Amino acid sequence: MDITASPSLFQFAETSFPAIFAIWALVLRVWVGVVLVLYALRASFQFFPNTGMPVQTVAGTAAYMEKFGWKPGMFWAWLSTVNNLVGGALLALGLFTRPVALTCAALLFLSAIHHIKDGFFSNQNGFEHYALWGFCALFFVFYGGGPISLDRLIWQLL
Repeated sequence: MDITASPSLFQFAETSFPAIFAIWALVLRVWVGVVLVLYALRASFQFFPNTGMPVQTVAGTAAYMEKFGWKPGMFWAWLSTVNNLVGGALLALGLFTRPVALTCAALLFLSAIHHIKDGFFSNQNGFEHYALWGFCALFFVFYGGGPISLDRLIWQLL
């Protein structure tokens, strides 16, 4: 048996990578978008009670933000809520992906900077999880919606 005659794993990966990458980018984009929507529903509209979050209304989020110097708190609370709810849905759909991902990443990185004082780990309210989600969103600023997105579909129809 001549093992050099069989196709290598590298050859398979080289020819399959674009399709596999497109699928994984789709999965990541949908996951990030859905998580942002769920976060907004939990933090601002009282969905998923008893999940460990102390603020569960827009007013509560505004008070929390005011307490830590994000003034006016109601502006930041609504900006964060709309960004996560609408931006997350648009990101999941792959619609207006780059600008939406940019606003999501910007607000997530602002949150990460705010939480640096609390340390790294998210279980101590540190910046870890905000930075992680910020980098996930930032990926789509550069990559766009990918081949499996409403952005691509609309572009093809134009």
